[in-house]
Amino acid sequence: MTDLNEFRAQTRAWLQAHCPDDARGPGQIPFGSSKITLDTDTRLWLERMADRGWTVPTWPRAYGGAELSNPEYRILIEELTRIGARTPLTGRGVNYIGPTILELGTEDQKKRWLPGIARGEGAWAMGYSEPGAGSDLASLTARAERVGDELRINGRKTWTSDAVYCDFIFVLARTSQSVRKHEGISLILVDMHQPGVEVHPIRLLSGASPFNETVFDNAVARVDDVIGGIGNGWTAGKRLLQFERSTHAGINISGAQGGRTEASRMPERIRAFVGEPTGQIREESIRRGLTDYQMNAHAQRLTQARVIEETKARAPGFASSAVKLSNALLTQRGDELLLEAMGTQGLSIEASHPAHQENVEQTKGWLYRKSLTIAGGTKEVQLNIIAKRVLGLPD
Repeated sequence: MTDLNEFRAQTRAWLQAHCPDDARGPGQIPFGSSKITLDTDTRLWLERMADRGWTVPTWPRAYGGAELSNPEYRILIEELTRIGARTPLTGRGVNYIGPTILELGTEDQKKRWLPGIARGEGAWAMGYSEPGAGSDLASLTARAERVGDELRINGRKTWTSDAVYCDFIFVLARTSQSVRKHEGISLILVDMHQPGVEVHPIRLLSGASPFNETVFDNAVARVDDVIGGIGNGWTAGKRLLQFERSTHAGINISGAQGGRTEASRMPERIRAFVGEPTGQIREESIRRGLTDYQMNAHAQRLTQARVIEETKARAPGFASSAVKLSNALLTQRGDELLLEAMGTQGLSIEASHPAHQENVEQTKGWLYRKSLTIAGGTKEVQLNIIAKRVLGLPD
């Protein structure tokens, strides 16, 4: 392993020289979509980081990564955070399906898919839930029938996040009716640029449409784009869910986001609404809430760092459910605290003046982030996993 002090110095110097000014601080973050135009510096930042293998730092070099060790990975995240650099690439490609292919895919699948994912060439949607099969994936009804070297897929998937912007989708579909439910499922990679795939947005309370229903009508996929082999989708699909939950928890070292935590702006944001000229927060309940929030946020960051340090595989096991849930609850608590400080200014989702736009975005974000205890596995599912798999409690 490289001397870590030397690695930090080299990393700091390279980032300082190559991270564009407009890629620091809030702004556009690519997730691979061919349907979204990137800002000039955002595109440049992505290209530079991809060339260095730092969009997927721990992946092998042969597939677009840099083969960083866990300690080197932590240093990279710390140095990115130090200069306020935005994540160069995110999404289900680098964080969910990419790590799954890396672990369970054939050599041909790795060579065909992973380098493009590492470069941000195509955004990915997730085709798991159905109108009648949400958390109970064994009851899914989407079918994939083999015809020669192809699979013909028919069925519906719901809550397919960002599908209107995506180029590919990984789909759990039933490839056999004659075996037990868990054994007749396959995980299939599907190109969305074909007549057999239609996407219908689902409007939410926040006014946004990140979720969609995706309909497959004789959509075509290659048989050799089944990950883990035909009939092994239950195993492959569950492993992918661990990568998903680890990403939500900030501990997925196999992707582009794990361990990334920006410094909290909560104190100054709250002071903007209820602070005295001296900077003191007037209301005792808000002071107490902010103190509790900051202590919990610090504990969360320490837990993320510890889990990353202890992780031997590319994603933690069942502990990711605990960290994912605590992360979601902490984020929601922060939103509630800020809304409390905003008072009546937090009640509108339309700005009457440009100066109020940030307040409106916070309110919309509060509404959207209510989904954090649903997306990536509901709060109830995570509690069941924690009880059974982490604590060892009986059924």
